[in-house]
Amino acid sequence: MRDDAPSRTAAWVAAGRQLGMLLPDNVRLVEDHYGAAFSSPALASLIERQGLRAAANVPGIRSWILYMQVRTRVIDDALRAFVAGGGRQLVLLGAGYDCRPLRIPELAETSVFEVDHPATQGHKRSVLGTLGALSPSHYVTWDFEARPMEDLPEALEQAGLDATAPTFTIWEGVTMYLSEPAIDASLRAIRTWSAAGSRLAMTYFAKSRIVKPSLMTRAIKAVVAQIGEPWRFGWTPEELPAYLGERGFSLVSDLALADAARELLPRELAVHVGHPDRRFALSAAAESIAVAR
Repeated sequence: MRDDAPSRTAAWVAAGRQLGMLLPDNVRLVEDHYGAAFSSPALASLIERQGLRAAANVPGIRSWILYMQVRTRVIDDALRAFVAGGGRQLVLLGAGYDCRPLRIPELAETSVFEVDHPATQGHKRSVLGTLGALSPSHYVTWDFEARPMEDLPEALEQAGLDATAPTFTIWEGVTMYLSEPAIDASLRAIRTWSAAGSRLAMTYFAKSRIVKPSLMTRAIKAVVAQIGEPWRFGWTPEELPAYLGERGFSLVSDLALADAARELLPRELAVHVGHPDRRFALSAAAESIAVAR
């Protein structure tokens, strides 16, 4: 990502969330009335008026919309379970244009901390201000390239996070863009603010998507590299538990989003989320794994 520009991939993700509003009510998994505005307020308005309904049936766009619906929903469900169990702190690490504090009513009594690059975060706050959407989040501006991750826990505490209380950390759509040293430093920092009862929800690419991509995946990989956000890292599902364990987390669940699609969507739609190498992992601070299970 360029130092002076907001993340383009974050904008694509956010737009994909709001494009889900074009799906029929009976198959829609998530409602997001904000996402496309970070790319274009006119696009967001058009979506809200159902002016692009036909786009939801265009093969490539349809797959992206359904994938984002499934990915967002599995994280939302895990977060709601955490809040239902009494958790009251949420960290959005590499928040991008995530609008969970605005669209999930269950977060009304939860302290939310958004951590992101100044260019992306600045654009987000500007757009939300234009929309008249007042987010309850505490914003922690963080240049991941210039500041060491080991300093982030202290910055979060200064922003009001209670490191002795359970925290749900969402690390969505980020790990594939980081180097292995950055992954390691990030997990160790997350563990610092993850007291007993905490959870880490992250998405990742199976290593096969990075090292042996399909023709379509190679095309997507080239596009994101061209805009300065190349894919760098992935795990195999088999190596993930040990990797997390060495950094103070115990894996609770690890699933292919294609499998989640089959549980959440009708069969004729689930087939469009067909890549088993796009995954969601939920982990717990190691000493709290008995509670998680």
